[in-house]
Amino acid sequence: MMTKSKIAVACLALLAGSLVTTQAGAQNFPITADQKATAIQVAQAGVALSELSPNAPDNYTVKRGDTLWAISGLFLKSAWRWPELWGMNLNEIKNPHLIYPGQTLYLEKKDGRATLRTRQSATNDAPMNTVRLSPRIRSENLANDALPTLKSHLIEPFLAEPVIVDEQELALAPRIVAAQEDRVLLTRGDRAYARGQGDTTLVDEPDKKQKAYRVFRNATPLKDPVTGEVLGYEAQYVGKALLVTSESTQESIGKNGKPQTDIIPATIDIVSAKEEMRVGDRLLPEPQQQFQSYVPHAPQGVVDARIVSVYGSAVVNAAQNQVVVINRGSRDGVESGHVMAIMKDGARLIDKTDASRTALKLPDERNGLLMVFLTFEKLSYALVLEITTGVKVGDHLINPR
Repeated sequence: MMTKSKIAVACLALLAGSLVTTQAGAQNFPITADQKATAIQVAQAGVALSELSPNAPDNYTVKRGDTLWAISGLFLKSAWRWPELWGMNLNEIKNPHLIYPGQTLYLEKKDGRATLRTRQSATNDAPMNTVRLSPRIRSENLANDALPTLKSHLIEPFLAEPVIVDEQELALAPRIVAAQEDRVLLTRGDRAYARGQGDTTLVDEPDKKQKAYRVFRNATPLKDPVTGEVLGYEAQYVGKALLVTSESTQESIGKNGKPQTDIIPATIDIVSAKEEMRVGDRLLPEPQQQFQSYVPHAPQGVVDARIVSVYGSAVVNAAQNQVVVINRGSRDGVESGHVMAIMKDGARLIDKTDASRTALKLPDERNGLLMVFLTFEKLSYALVLEITTGVKVGDHLINPR
């Protein structure tokens, strides 16, 4: 038998780290050491009442269209402290779970601390009612109902678009070599021809679904604003193509009457185009589509990062809901869901009140927040969540604490 309180806790665990479910439903992903440490701390303490939003409700029922970030801001002054508001019974919960529309969240306050539950208790103690469980099977498509962290349209386009490659990877990728009727530019609905190189030969599998490829152009070096090190190359996404027929060869007789081997490039159809494509653009296999939910949380340690570039823009300044690249990645311990504070560099000026005209630098000021949603080894993509003034390349990023 299991108490109602344990069932409630087991249904909704500490929301910390990146949560990934496939279209088949939730999968079991182990809790990281950092997540477990946070869970232990929270299960014992909760958060201080001073961290609650002045207008935090006693309870809230999750609705369709809600986002985790918005609900976090409803209860807390700092939305990224959401995991700290949740308690967790580590003996009952082995993996983090998602929350869904229709569930009611109750804010419990006790001894100067606050926690969030899914069951209300008149005494702020867990109810001890007992229920009997019997085995049964239930199938649900969790990926369709799970509450997203942010409005999905802000992030989803970037999950398939940006790609960080090394200097040679894109150069060795299959390439478009020709178009029908000697066309120079290609767009959706056009047919083209492509060739691979070495191990990248384009080969279809007749008994399986058509292979999809993302089409890229160029490879812009992304340099660390501080050290000048090239951290990777960002390929420019221009569209998507489907493989129709494989590359092949055939024997024929040349104009000189001698036998020759003709190289027959693969046939591809352009099915979407962000920009017009052209001969020379490269193809990379489209990754398997996944539903991703990001839980905003602060990094465990000190953060010292910089903004490297603004994605998909020729300008150096970024506004709210724009995507930027930062100079830290998985090798630096950065993970999806990490929230960082954006610092505005203090101006340098002359003290006109001083006869000696002393040079001054004003203090750096907090300018907003961003959240990492896609990591590579040395670089990560992040969404600007909140901003006071424009974000620019080179801006400093620190732990939001």
